[in-house]
Amino acid sequence: MSTTQANTKIVNEDKPVKQTGSFVNENRKSLLFIAAAVLVLIAIYFIYLKAYAGPREVKAADQMHVAQEFWQQKEWDKAIKGDAGYPGFEKIISEYSNTKAANLAYYYIGIAYLNKGDYGKAIENLSNYRGDDYMVAAQALGGIGDAYVEQKKYDDAASYYSKAVDKASNNFLSPLYLKKLGLVYEATNDKKSASEAYNKIKNEYPTSTEAQNIDAYIGRVEAN
Repeated sequence: MSTTQANTKIVNEDKPVKQTGSFVNENRKSLLFIAAAVLVLIAIYFIYLKAYAGPREVKAADQMHVAQEFWQQKEWDKAIKGDAGYPGFEKIISEYSNTKAANLAYYYIGIAYLNKGDYGKAIENLSNYRGDDYMVAAQALGGIGDAYVEQKKYDDAASYYSKAVDKASNNFLSPLYLKKLGLVYEATNDKKSASEAYNKIKNEYPTSTEAQNIDAYIGRVEAN
């Protein structure tokens, strides 16, 4: 879960969030790993629903599986709207409101809109996600940050990346969002805050993928 490669977009390290559509190539390996981990968690979650939840929850979960497959295949329109008699995430939200499945659908549909370039709808849907799972919740917050970057609303983006860092509080997601936070600070010429974000990666997450080349980022902002 886009964060996925099908999830969140990523700031380009050479041109820190200067261009719309630049959140594409950075940290791809980290995101693939995180996406796989989140999808496993979601699979476990739906097994739990079928075993212990009420009939409405079970029906909602059963109805979602085709939309989830479209989402994983990056067929965003079919994931959102449905196809060939199978409901999309919009219908799940409409017909099964107040279920855990509908809540998770907000995450899926938000990431779909993010990848489609509809940043307003991405923010709206990701903001409606209310899950407690730290990985999904952190990626929802990070996805909102990505959408704000694409809208060039860098102060809002920085706020949501900070929230994602705090929500994740782990070696997988926190350094990823700290790096994005640093790049946003660079885009607003706040070199001091960018340096603090990068140094936090170096000092607190030294084994993370992001830490492997973080000295180059620290050198760049401190040289300026």
